[in-house]
Formats: sequence, C-alpha cells, structure tokens
Amino acid sequence: MNRQLSELSEMISADELNDAIDDRNFPQAHLLSRGRNNSVCSNSSNVSDNRTLSNGNSKDGSTEVQDIPKTARNGFIKREHPASLTFSNGNAQDKSNDSIKSPTTPRTSTTPGHEKCTFHHDLELDHKPPTREDLLPDMAHSYRMLLSGLGEDPDRQGLLKTPERAAKAMLFFTKGYDQTLEDILNDAIFNEDHDEMVVVKDIEMFSMCEHHLVPFYGKVSIGYLPCNKILGLSKLARIVEIFSRRLQVQERLTKQIAVAVTQAVQPAGVAVVIEGVHMCMVMRGVQKINSKTVTSTMLGVFRDDPKTREEFLNLVTSK
Repeated sequence: MNRQLSELSEMISADELNDAIDDRNFPQAHLLSRGRNNSVCSNSSNVSDNRTLSNGNSKDGSTEVQDIPKTARNGFIKREHPASLTFSNGNAQDKSNDSIKSPTTPRTSTTPGHEKCTFHHDLELDHKPPTREDLLPDMAHSYRMLLSGLGEDPDRQGLLKTPERAAKAMLFFTKGYDQTLEDILNDAIFNEDHDEMVVVKDIEMFSMCEHHLVPFYGKVSIGYLPCNKILGLSKLARIVEIFSRRLQVQERLTKQIAVAVTQAVQPAGVAVVIEGVHMCMVMRGVQKINSKTVTSTMLGVFRDDPKTREEFLNLVTSK
C-alpha cells in the first residue's frame, strides 16, 4: 500500500494541486485586520473529509482508489469544496446536498458556523467587532497571570481586584483606538473669512510608550493658517486626545496630529510642537529625570516660509 501511495503521489503535479484549491469562497480581507482577528468561529469550509482509500480490488486485479485524503498528497494540504459548489450572486450553494451549509461571501453573523464570531474584518463580515469592554475578562486574566509571574499572590486581599482595575485602566489609556476624526469634529467646522495664524498652545497630553508600556506626558502646541475655514478650538485638544490615547511614540504622535488638522480644515499650513517627559527614561534605563523630548512637524507654509515658522515658534515659546 505504501508503494502504491508513493507512486500515486508522484503522478500528482503541482498544477493539479493548485487546481484542487478553490479560494473563491475564502475572502482575504481578514488579513488586513491588524492582528486583532481573534475569531472563535468554526469555519464550515474546514470540515474534515471522511473519504478514505479503499483496499478493494477491481475486476482486473488492480487496486481501486476511491479518493485521496486531503493530507496525503506530498505533504500538501488540499482544501476540498463540495463537487457541485456553484456561485450565484456572490453566494455559495451546494446542489448535491441542501443540508450542507457552505459559508457565504461575505460571511455574516447569520452564516452557519459564524454565530459566535467575536471579530472579523469589516470588509469580510457585516457584524461588528466586540466592544472594548468585552475584552475585559481576557485582559484581567492576563494581568492575573502577570502578577503570578512576578511571584505575587493574586488572591491576597490587596490584589483581589487589581487585574480588573488594571484592565479598565489600560482601556482608558488607549481609548483613542475607539475614536475617529469624524466622530470628534461633529460639524464644528465654520466658514470664516480669516487667514491669519491660529495657535492653541500648552495642551496637556498623556500617552503610553509602545516600547515599554509606561507613560509619557507633556504639552502640545498647534498652529494653522486657515483658508476660509476654522475649527472649533476645543476640537484641537480633542484631536490631541484621540492620538495620544494610544500606544505611541512621540515622533509619530506629532505628525498624526498635524495630518489630522490638515484633513479637517485644509489650511495653508499646520505646525505642531510637542514637549514630552518619558518615564521609560526616568524610571528605568538611563534614569535622567530632567530630560525632555521636543518634536515638531511643519506642513505647508510653515515648512516653506521661514518667517511664518519663526512667528509660530516665537508664539509657542513665549510666556
């Protein structure tokens, strides 16, 4: 039997293997999900194939092969679909057995086998990812394991509720992931015949260093030159909040704020300066408690015109 299997596998070419794989019913949008794809769904297209080799002999004495298991061909895995699977209006249908439910494209929360999905990329499914509060039990469990790894007793009185508290705190520290620019602008963009510099400085900022998961904090100053559109002043502070309440590095944070203001009102130019204190340099590592990090992003006329840039810098540094 082993020799016969070996001879049969040599007869199967790579082209035949490729032809056997039909990916039309497997949207690839979930690959764009930034690593958050924690679906617990059971994909009905991955059902096991119970068809096996038969040792029965045909009339001429040769071994009769009924079918090949999907894992038996040169170590390749063959994904098999129903033989009569057809597509109509983007939906898969199995004519051979109406009781077999194949996933539709795109899959939805009503697709058999996907009722308990916790997350798929929105391009693939019409149901939404879980709310961040739904992640609290798993996050709390992770903090509990962390405490145990540190040699602590998570069941002692002072630590009983610490995992839940820490999980809620982390969700608050990173709440910017739940917010978008469109959400916070809320139509607070006004037509105004004003083309002089607008500056809001010393906006308090708190963020989390993505390298060590410790805080960094400081002040943000934003300036822009309107082109007949102005932004509600509080919205500048809210833009800072959106991007600072994430895992960040200060350099990226500075640019994201400048780009967001540009997208909001399409000004002639935007300037952002951040001065921050990083606890990863204060509490650990070099432990330089008086060090400050200053980053800036200049777009439009602030980059091209030295006088405009100088005016902005003078305004934000003056007391």
